[in-house]
Amino acid sequence: MPMEPQPGEWWLYVLLADSGRTYVGITLDLARRLAEHNGERPGGARATRAHRPWRVGATYGPFPDRSQASRAEHALKKRRGAARLTWAPEHSPSA
Repeated sequence: MPMEPQPGEWWLYVLLADSGRTYVGITLDLARRLAEHNGERPGGARATRAHRPWRVGATYGPFPDRSQASRAEHALKKRRGAARLTWAPEHSPSA
């Protein structure tokens, strides 16, 4: 069972919209970042504005630092759609 993301740890996340679209990102605070993507707080990404609301489809991590989280993000972004939800990163303790 995946660990629950905690603030202060680097996490890779996949957001899922009702339309089936996915969005991949990294964060230290998943709850805050989701609120930003859904327009509940300032911030978010331009790419997520058109397909709100978003929900968390998958999380991977924690990663020991931003560098490793970014490398995993790059690898995950090579996948498309639902394939992003079942990925198993090499660096993740939940893999």
